[in-house]
Amino acid sequence: MAVTIVWFRRDLRLDDNPALAAAAARGAVVPLYVHAPEEEAPWEPGGASRWWLHGSLGSLSGALAKAGVALVVRRGPSAKALREVAQAAGATHVAWNRLREPALVARDTTIKKELAAAGLEVESFNGSLLHEPTHVATKEGRPYQVFTPFWRALLSRDEPDVPRAAPRKLTPAAKGAGLASVPIESLGLLPRIDWAGTMRTTWVPGEAAARKRLDRFLDRGLAGYGTERDRPDHDGTSALSPHLHFGEISPRRIWHAVRDAVGGKPAAKITGSPEVYLRELGWREFASHLLHHFPHTPDAPLRQQYAAFPWVEDPVGLEAWQRGRTGFPIVDAGMRQLWATGWMHNRVRMIVASFLVKDLRISWLEGARWFFDTLVDADLAANTLGWQWAAGCGADAAPYFRIFNPTSQGEKFDPDGAYVRKWVPELARLDADVIHEPAAAKPLERNGLVLGRDYPEPIVDHAEARKLALAALAKVSAKR
Repeated sequence: MAVTIVWFRRDLRLDDNPALAAAAARGAVVPLYVHAPEEEAPWEPGGASRWWLHGSLGSLSGALAKAGVALVVRRGPSAKALREVAQAAGATHVAWNRLREPALVARDTTIKKELAAAGLEVESFNGSLLHEPTHVATKEGRPYQVFTPFWRALLSRDEPDVPRAAPRKLTPAAKGAGLASVPIESLGLLPRIDWAGTMRTTWVPGEAAARKRLDRFLDRGLAGYGTERDRPDHDGTSALSPHLHFGEISPRRIWHAVRDAVGGKPAAKITGSPEVYLRELGWREFASHLLHHFPHTPDAPLRQQYAAFPWVEDPVGLEAWQRGRTGFPIVDAGMRQLWATGWMHNRVRMIVASFLVKDLRISWLEGARWFFDTLVDADLAANTLGWQWAAGCGADAAPYFRIFNPTSQGEKFDPDGAYVRKWVPELARLDADVIHEPAAAKPLERNGLVLGRDYPEPIVDHAEARKLALAALAKVSAKR
């Protein structure tokens, strides 16, 4: 009987898992997870991602056990672990779903050659995207750098493959029962100081939780998504991003679930809120498209002229931003939500990013690194696209001269102040008309608030910061 090692990475599910399906159809399956974060350098998983991974691995282990096989957990290096498990299990094949990060593409290419030289059949699959990054291109065969034509091209293709149901029963390898495996707890994924209390009450990692969240969104959130997605004070998004990042649910499963919810229409004919939501899956595809074609962008701007941008070294301002102590309530609410839950509403992500790179003129790389450490959905492609969009230096980016006013942004998207009250409780007594600009509450003492003591004074004057940002942009533009 053929024996296939299925190398799980960020595809921690049984449903619609191409590598697992191919292995199950061939014969016996040895599921393997190798913990080797150093192989992802310089973008190793951050603290929030490690917390999520711990729970997701536990969920995967339980699901595999129900299907009849045991998850083997090893520490890296990955190539060594694969060779050892292959020999011990009498494996004939190794299968995995492709990763897209540049460091991991290089690693996997090397490992594939080494395993093939050792006599193993090696195959890889697309388990994380609707289409391969190379399958959507301009008429000239070039990569897209603007989203709208990319989206039109994606819709013009055939629909993504219909997702495959999870195998109910898997065949274990005859020699697999005695394979050595380390406990998930020994990987050290959980924080030594327990800062994850709010995360535990906010999230449930794992495939089953992902499907429940999708079903809930389809039932309660999809119809109003087009407008509700911009309101951080409302529960108007699917919040599936961490489940997608860890591969607990496939984008194909979500895509076809949305289509089914509107009567099975072709995606190109879907309108309204469902179309807006599918576009968000399109942005996820666009991010991977860009990372594939421009692998330098996690560390350098796509638009080369921005390499000379005069960013400011401001450790005090950076820490105030990181800790939610800037004196701008919507910014501080977002950064505190991130710190507590490992997640931030997407509209607020744009606001806090604009504040860092334009009001403080701190490099987008500082923001990208902070998000990567603190987000449970810290995806390198999406993180890079988002931060370069905010900084004006990437594909389809917001022009640098488009500078969000954090006060008016708060008033527009959190009009009653509920979001700020939740995450900045010291401002909870302020009325809605002043909560986004506490200094306007005259006299403040009547509201039980003293600026500089109970809540910070604004660390910058936004109007002046805007002028300085535009002056910095002019220097870059003059060098073109």
